[in-house]
Formats: sequence, C-alpha cells, structure tokens
Amino acid sequence: MKIAVVGATGLVGTKMLEVLEERNFPVSELIPVASEKSVGKEIRFKGKSYKVHSMNDAIAAKPQIALFSAGGGTSTEWAPKFAQAGITVIDNSSAWRMDPGKKLVVPEVNASVLTASDKIIANPNCSTIQMVVVLQPLHKKYTIKRVVVSTYQSVTGTGVKAVNQLMNERKDGHSAEMAYKYKIDLNVIPQIDVFLDNGYTKEEMKMVNETKKIMGDNSIALTATTVRIPVMGGHSESVNIEFENDFDVAEIKKILSQSSGIVVQDDPQNQVYPMPMNAHNKDEVFVGRIRRDESQANTLNLWIVSDNLRKGAATNAVQIAEYLLKNNLV
Repeated sequence: MKIAVVGATGLVGTKMLEVLEERNFPVSELIPVASEKSVGKEIRFKGKSYKVHSMNDAIAAKPQIALFSAGGGTSTEWAPKFAQAGITVIDNSSAWRMDPGKKLVVPEVNASVLTASDKIIANPNCSTIQMVVVLQPLHKKYTIKRVVVSTYQSVTGTGVKAVNQLMNERKDGHSAEMAYKYKIDLNVIPQIDVFLDNGYTKEEMKMVNETKKIMGDNSIALTATTVRIPVMGGHSESVNIEFENDFDVAEIKKILSQSSGIVVQDDPQNQVYPMPMNAHNKDEVFVGRIRRDESQANTLNLWIVSDNLRKGAATNAVQIAEYLLKNNLV
C-alpha cells in the first residue's frame, strides 16, 4: 500500500513513521511530505532513505492513504485536495473533528462507523482519545450520566518548542525559546489553548464535544479542566464518573482488563498505578486508582495515563488505517 505522511518531520509525523514500522503496516511505497523548506531532505524508514515531497507531488503520486499531522490550516487547505484525488485522509489536526459530515474515530470505540466513502477521517484530541477508550466499555455496562475530568498534560502535546523550553529551563533556569507565556519547569499552567467566552479553554471544550460525538451520546454531561505540567512521556487524567446504575469495583476492573487497548495497573498496597514515565512509547491506555466515590451514589474515581504522541495521535491514526485496510475500505 502506498502511504503518504504529511508533516513527516514533526513530532507526531516522526511518531507515525515509527508506529508504521513497528506495527509492520504493509507500506509498499512511502511518500513523506513536509513544508516547502524541507522538500528534498531525506528521512529514514525501514532502513531506507526517502526524499521529502511537496504537497502537489504527493497528490500526483496517488497514495491510497495520507496520514496528516501538519496543523489545522494545512489540513483545511490540503485535505480536500487529497480527498478529491481519491486519497483517504486520516487527519490529526482539529480542523475536521466537529464537522458533522466527517467521522471522528477511536478504533476501540467506534471504528464501525467508517465506510469506503469517508475520504477525510478525523483523529480526536489526544486527551479525549485515552479517556473514551476507558469510558466506552463502562458506558455500555452501566450508562454514564456525568464525567468530571482534570488533565495533567505533557509538554510534548505542545510540540518541539515546548520540549526545548522545559529542557532549557531545567538546565539553565531559563529559556530563550518560550512556547508558553510562563516558565514550565517546577510549575503548572492551568491553561491549554485559548480561553473561550464561557471561561473554559478550547482544549476543555474539545474534550466535552468530541466525547459526545465519538461515543454517539449527547446525553453524557462532561466538564473538564486541562492543565500543562513539566513532564514528558504522556498525559494523565483524574476522572470522576457518575453512572445511572450501581456497580461493583471488582467487576469494573474485570471489564477494563478485558477491554481492547487497556492495561489495568491497580495495586495500591504495592504502590502500583499508571505513570507517564511507564506509559512512554507504549500504545495502550493505562488505568488505575480505581475506587468508589464515597461522597455520591453510583460514582467512580479512576486515573488514566497514555502516551499522547502514540495512542493520543500517531498510533490511533495508524489503527484507523489498519481498520480501513482489514475491512477493504480503501
């Protein structure tokens, strides 16, 4: 299969190439695509060198699938041009997520909505992906009424500039290159993306709106607070879930441990629980600190961690491509 990776030199694009190689996706020809200034440079994939292409050259090469990770503006302009040429686009930006005509997909949750006519498929926000993987099997069993989530998100979610800021501050106490308004080392910033008129950030409202769309249920009430912390390796989430029906904690653990893409790490006596340092470079969603909320009926607390560049972005996109291939949808 001929595959294009748009944004191949960026943080997520690089991860997409890694994941394609690791999962042994059947790539017969790779077409790496990046900005004009990167055209002609070379990248390595499966021991071979590939020249970086321009957008127009990539379209002319007619890949079956294009994995996009080049930002919303690029996706808005170029994804329809790829789609018009018959190429299936799996887009990692926020450009198409809430478009009512486009599918928003996490394979473990709603891959079955995909058809051969879907030429632009949206990859959800990283913090939403890891949460809905855990919410879906519980919703199916107990019916979720309300979710309260607070996130603790890695600097890698912002990009290379933020990683450089953190590492420079850690080394020298300051950074000439600032991805954030404030210092991030030894600090916590309770803002991800811009503030909206309702006082929430765009990231917080993405979690609210995307969760309802992916799970196909507008009745789920959800409120979020998203926070940037000075870590790498993955995003963490403290999630409080109120159900319509009562539950048994042992059964919750059993359901989650038997669900695709989830690893339960829940042994408080031995201080075993998910942490970003252990989720780094892994594709699974890790869940622990599973306990009843003793302040309210039918309510559960848990802790979710996942590598935001992998399951939160690159791996989810590749899994969508795998599903399309397996079901002859491309």
